[in-house]
Amino acid sequence: MKTLQDLIDSKPSLVDYFYNDTISQYHKSRTSLFATLIAPEYTNWRDEQRSWRETAVLFDQSHHMPMLYVWGKDAQKLLSDLSPITFSNLSTNRGKQYIAYTERGHHVGDCVLNYYGEKDGFELISGMPVLNWVRYHGETGNYDVEFRFEPTTPYTENGKRSKYRFEIEGPNARAILDEVCEGGFPEIKFFHTDYVTIAGCRVHVLRHGMAGHAGAEISGPYDEMDTVRDAILKAGEKHGIYQAGTRTYYSTPLENAWIPYPLPGIYTGDELEDYRKWLTADSWEANMQLGGSLYTDDIEDYYWTPSALGYEKLVKFDHDFKGAAAIEEGLKGPKRVKRVLEWNIEDVMAVLRSQFEDGPLYKAIEMPTAYYGWPQADEVLNAEGKRIGMSQYCGYNINERAMLSLCGIDEAYAKPGTEVVMTWGEVNGGSRKPHVEKHDQFPIRARVCEAPYSKVAQEKLRAVI
Repeated sequence: MKTLQDLIDSKPSLVDYFYNDTISQYHKSRTSLFATLIAPEYTNWRDEQRSWRETAVLFDQSHHMPMLYVWGKDAQKLLSDLSPITFSNLSTNRGKQYIAYTERGHHVGDCVLNYYGEKDGFELISGMPVLNWVRYHGETGNYDVEFRFEPTTPYTENGKRSKYRFEIEGPNARAILDEVCEGGFPEIKFFHTDYVTIAGCRVHVLRHGMAGHAGAEISGPYDEMDTVRDAILKAGEKHGIYQAGTRTYYSTPLENAWIPYPLPGIYTGDELEDYRKWLTADSWEANMQLGGSLYTDDIEDYYWTPSALGYEKLVKFDHDFKGAAAIEEGLKGPKRVKRVLEWNIEDVMAVLRSQFEDGPLYKAIEMPTAYYGWPQADEVLNAEGKRIGMSQYCGYNINERAMLSLCGIDEAYAKPGTEVVMTWGEVNGGSRKPHVEKHDQFPIRARVCEAPYSKVAQEKLRAVI
């Protein structure tokens, strides 16, 4: 089978190929593969969005997340060697946000990590680039480890997973959990874990807060999925719970400011050639789908750093890890930081109005999520037209009545309230991607805001930090 390196060598421009000729694995699954597993909408995405702010919502994460299980004598060493997060406080009752970087300090990927003890080891939840990165180093390095990889539901042999995974969020989430858990819901610190019993089933709980509330991510054996879901929905009826579809679920990053699937920084550098030869030409990394107004010949312009993703606070120099020197130097600055862009309403309306008037036709703005690349990269400019950042992941949030996007921006322009311009639409009238219509570009003014944008989520984040 051909490798990712073979693919790169065969293309005059990798950026042009990713920009014009690929359809991402995510886009394929979002538009077809998961439609029979999770409804796009159970009611309507607007009420489902409002429910995580006003009542409660149940997200189904059981099907779209690949999993990697890692165990063995050197499992912790492997994961620690590849990540700047600390393992000094590792315990079976604590989850972690796991991040990994190349030797040159470029972001590879991130995922949620659970630890189940020496025998059962670690569970890495979602994030194909980082799962592949861990597998490669475990297989080719001097580590005594074992792996079990589990793909997303459509790609499993029997159409089932080992575990279901739900998330319950919203101001009424705690009341529902108190009622549905035998003996009530225990006090769990943010991103810590415990076990509860729901409808006679033992359930693993990760105390979460995707929408800024006291929510929880719960998981257990796949065969118990319907029993647990039905119990939660029944208990939640009087609390106004909504079951959220995929359209709603994929709009949550706009409120919590998590930047999904940045382009992994693995396509350049001689030191990564062996890794690119390990990845196949049909891998996730070989099918990235660039979109948006940022178009450059240098694929490294699409790479990310810890500070640009808001992961600076997770970096701990209490151990040796891949990329440590580069990350330490990069954090000295000048650097990019994570912010949210609030789009100018008049400019948004001008784009929408173009769909109904004669004259230039601008790129249509889909709702609730308006991105059309995976990842999407839109250029962010200052008043003089200089590129100062990269906007990624955009859409509409009904709770804030705003069009928003997530971005990494040069810290000199990162002060909340700063006015910038984001170019909306692709170069040369649009790429060859079949789901991108022909259109003209339009400059949308935007205001730099804190990340997360939601005041509820900001208050929660301050309480945690």
